[in-house]
Amino acid sequence: MDTRYTLKARQHARGAARPVVIAVIAVIAALAVASWVLIFRPHQELVATDNGGHPSSPVTVSHAAATPVNVEAMSVNDLLSEAAKAMKEQRYLAPAGNNAFEFYLRVLQKQPGNRVASDALRETFPFAASAAEQTINQRNFAEAQREINLLAQADPTNFTLTILRSKLDAQRKTLDQEQQQQLDQQHQQQLAAQKAVAAKAAAAQLEQQQAEQAKVVQQKEAALAQQQREEASKSQPTQQTAAAATPAATTVETRPAVLTRQALPRYPTSAQRAGVEGWVEVDFTVGTDGKVHDARVAHAQPRHVFDHAALEAVNRWRFQPAMRNGELVQSKLRRRIEFKLGNNR
Repeated sequence: MDTRYTLKARQHARGAARPVVIAVIAVIAALAVASWVLIFRPHQELVATDNGGHPSSPVTVSHAAATPVNVEAMSVNDLLSEAAKAMKEQRYLAPAGNNAFEFYLRVLQKQPGNRVASDALRETFPFAASAAEQTINQRNFAEAQREINLLAQADPTNFTLTILRSKLDAQRKTLDQEQQQQLDQQHQQQLAAQKAVAAKAAAAQLEQQQAEQAKVVQQKEAALAQQQREEASKSQPTQQTAAAATPAATTVETRPAVLTRQALPRYPTSAQRAGVEGWVEVDFTVGTDGKVHDARVAHAQPRHVFDHAALEAVNRWRFQPAMRNGELVQSKLRRRIEFKLGNNR
């Protein structure tokens, strides 16, 4: 076999195959460029234009005019058309049944390999996640959970889902804490109101008790004064008879000071509340005017509890002055004043 002929044949075959390979590569490149220009680039520009060119841009959309549509009955082209319309109106995840994600997901259910839908979901994911975050911040927890679930259908492994779920849990806990604080404040206000009512009732009861005690003291003082007047009226005729019998005789009388008006002490409120009883011994001088002078505490049990009340009562006492050889004189006395609950004297 002539080797020169074989070599020339191989060279001829290589020369013929080279234009074919070049043509195939050119066709593939042309298809790629056409796909980019006609499909992917317009979609990216649409997304960037509708959202300010950055996923972090706040999305403020009103979905009041959008109503749910029958997704099941729509064709792939209809779904893509509705999805594009939703993208322009920034209805990425809401309202339910009429948003871009649901349209694209339905396209993938009908055509699992549809590049337009899969690319749109991937590229729109950050904007949709931002919308879901706003829903969380608005504390619309049920809607936020639905939107997160919709995002999970598009990209279940995306780390953004973990962040959104954490924020949703944090907002729920914050709301629970605020509600608990409100309940605690209401409870504290109720307790304060109850304490105020109880304090007012206790003050009214104490005032009533003090009024009753004062009334009892007045009654005892009035009874004592009446008794002294009666005793004085009984002894007066005898004195007049003795004077008549011995008109020339000079009366020489010696007698101690006689209590004519006794003021009962006021039981100290603090001791009364604590249930404390005791006594106070008071030294004092009865002047020739029948009034008490120089009253001081000699002994007390317990000390400094009933001292003031005892001195105040003794200073209001009145006496018939002591007399020596017919003349009025001062006299020093000591009296013990008992403080017993239910028997204030």
